[in-house]
Amino acid sequence: MPDLLLELFSEEIPARMQRKAAEDLKTLVTNALVDRGCVYEGAKAFSTPRRLTLHIAGLPARAPDQREEKKGPRVGAPDAAIQGFLKSAGLSSLDQAKIESDPKKGEFYVAIVEKKGQPTDAILKEILPEIVRTFPWPKSMRWGKASAEAGALRWVRPLQSILCTFGPETETPEIIAFSIGDTTAGDTTQGHRFLAPGQITVRRFEDYEQKLFAAKVVLDADRRKDIILHEAKNAAFARGLDLVEDEGLLEEVAGLVEWPVVLMGEFDPAFLVIPDEVVRATIRANQKCFVLRNPKTGKLSNKFILVSNIEASDGGQAIVAGNQRVVRARLSDARHFWEIDQKALPDFADKGKPLDQRLAKLRALDIVFHEKLGTQGARIDRIIALADQLAPTVGADSARAKRAAALAKADLVTEMVGEFPEVQGLMGRRYAELQGEDASVAAALEDHYKPQGPSDRVPTDPVAIAVALADKLDTLTGFWSIDEKPTGSKDPYALRRAALGVIRIVIENNLRLSLAGYDPDLKAFFADRLKVYLRDKGARHDLIDAVYGAGDQDDLLMVVRRVEALGDFLATEDGKNLLAGFRRAANILKAEEKKDGAGAFDGAVDAALIEAKGLPEEKALAALLETASAQAQSAINQEDFAGAMKALAALRPAVDAFFDKVTVNDADPALRLNRLKLLSGLRRATRSVADFGAIAG
Repeated sequence: MPDLLLELFSEEIPARMQRKAAEDLKTLVTNALVDRGCVYEGAKAFSTPRRLTLHIAGLPARAPDQREEKKGPRVGAPDAAIQGFLKSAGLSSLDQAKIESDPKKGEFYVAIVEKKGQPTDAILKEILPEIVRTFPWPKSMRWGKASAEAGALRWVRPLQSILCTFGPETETPEIIAFSIGDTTAGDTTQGHRFLAPGQITVRRFEDYEQKLFAAKVVLDADRRKDIILHEAKNAAFARGLDLVEDEGLLEEVAGLVEWPVVLMGEFDPAFLVIPDEVVRATIRANQKCFVLRNPKTGKLSNKFILVSNIEASDGGQAIVAGNQRVVRARLSDARHFWEIDQKALPDFADKGKPLDQRLAKLRALDIVFHEKLGTQGARIDRIIALADQLAPTVGADSARAKRAAALAKADLVTEMVGEFPEVQGLMGRRYAELQGEDASVAAALEDHYKPQGPSDRVPTDPVAIAVALADKLDTLTGFWSIDEKPTGSKDPYALRRAALGVIRIVIENNLRLSLAGYDPDLKAFFADRLKVYLRDKGARHDLIDAVYGAGDQDDLLMVVRRVEALGDFLATEDGKNLLAGFRRAANILKAEEKKDGAGAFDGAVDAALIEAKGLPEEKALAALLETASAQAQSAINQEDFAGAMKALAALRPAVDAFFDKVTVNDADPALRLNRLKLLSGLRRATRSVADFGAIAG
């Protein structure tokens, strides 16, 4: 079966756009083909700094014929409706339609519309120009004389050529000739910009990929990443060092080169007085280079890995030298920032230690946190107060928690964080250590930002926990108070991350944090985030809903423990059978409440009537229900959720016997009412633990 090879070759494609652009190209083309009946065997997209490539295998030579039944108006409908139907179906008269009958809608016209399948090459010529012209680049440009014309092509950078071939592997493929402006599709492309810039004629994907490799282009981005990682590790190992792996940087660098060549540079070891994280951030941000670590000491080495796009005749010496010059200059700046941040600020020298002086500067500058929430200084005051309030709850020393909260944002006005925002918090810790702060206070300056993602660790020191919770809760309550909540996929203030951070800190440290008194909408938001967290941990969504359905849940840790206990209980035979009994009771109550009204059976059971006229099974359930309900509630009050489940499990034999021997809807109205009240009591007893009605299955 024929294959399609499509390459869009341009001046440059920014690394950050390449992956998505390649997937967009695959999605747009394959969807358009499938919509026209062209089903394929497989498709894969590729990207390099200069090209987007798509290979689709196993396409049909032509789309299959299609036969569709088009439903029309009723027989006897107005003429306008009839004419519209004939036109849309391509019929000249109603004689070409058939009549079908529906028991509810009566007789109506049906047209059989048959479409002959187009050749696939014709379909490609139709869909590809439009896909290229409307390609969803996040940023694009026009160029050349044609840029002034209406409808001129917009592309990420100037589009230089298009390669498009289609055909079976046993034959010479056809060129799908279409034009975009002055560019017409052909069967040629170019090799590496510097190492093999000549034209390459290709037939299909296999020889395209091989010829590109011979022309110093590694087409597959994942293969380029593997080459870089493998060669970098080997180079480090040869020097007795370890590569500090960085997936984000690796992805970016693989998008900057078509022919990766790994080289090693070095810098003056004197720069290693700077914190390792700053050295790494400097070299990463400015030169897209990887740092190396001494496995014996765990500290950074003065060597680094760079990736070139060419095989230089001098073995890369000039490239390395150029990178070393830039790295030296940037590390000189970083060392200057490091040193100056430890010195007194002339205007605030009387405010205490260096970080205290930076805190005074931050307050004096009146830096706005949010126009409706005031300054950073005002926010720091709120965090201090909240950390002090939370300290006893999390087992932290109040004075240390307040000190850490006061200094938590001071590094925002340091020179180092001003240059490298990604090291905020970390620099606060380093500067706090240098000025002799308590170890837990210093650690809290870094850890109060954590966790910043699902894989990030949570703070475990009580002081850090107090400040981290205060920071996140202040953010959440503040933005809720001004009605700035996440909507859809938009969350500009990272409020979902803040809520999940609170949840992880509380649960992973087994903390008790009550949300009582918080905004109801914010509590609902926490509930939604907790559901996401628990589902990611493998908990059943229906069990989470069941626990929340039992009433207002203000304690996050207790919700988790209830869900765990409910899951364990339902895994037992007693749990499964009690759930079955509950459902039977709930179904009966639902049906009878439609007749008698909601709440008609909520009252207490008439014990005297049961004693006088009740069946033995009825009496047994009534007696056991009273005992089991009291025991379950007592266990819940003691937060013994497993004990509450065990108490409810004792109901199982009595419930089974009741439904086996007792007729609920007795002819005696008084007995019927009393038995329905008994079932309502069973429903209430289970609801004290969870809403069994929310449990699926």
